[in-house]
Amino acid sequence: MSLRSPIGRARGLGSAKQGLGHHWATIVTAVGLIPLSLWFVISVKGLVGLDYAGFKAWMGQGSHAALMILTVLLVIWHAVLGLAMVIEDYVHCEAKKFAALIAIRLVGALLAVGMTVSILKVAVGG
Repeated sequence: MSLRSPIGRARGLGSAKQGLGHHWATIVTAVGLIPLSLWFVISVKGLVGLDYAGFKAWMGQGSHAALMILTVLLVIWHAVLGLAMVIEDYVHCEAKKFAALIAIRLVGALLAVGMTVSILKVAVGG
């Protein structure tokens, strides 16, 4: 039996006050991916049959390279946010949870940098 009141026992066990920002970031990336996904699908359909030189010329247009980079970055960010939610909800060992969250953020950052460099390399012709 405890002499602490119910509010005293519950204090500190509630929300960490970070879920709303995470949730909104997921919604914003999802909404942003709607027009970018439509652009990507339409663009890929238009590129069918082009050789590498044609694709390079297409990607060399600044708007296409910028939209491709934006699409890649939003997809990666959205994936990292989604994986973080799953890990936070279903991994109960704090050490494994911490390691997994760090790992997905590092992998996301590496993918973002690598894909951005690749797109720029094709677009600029380096």
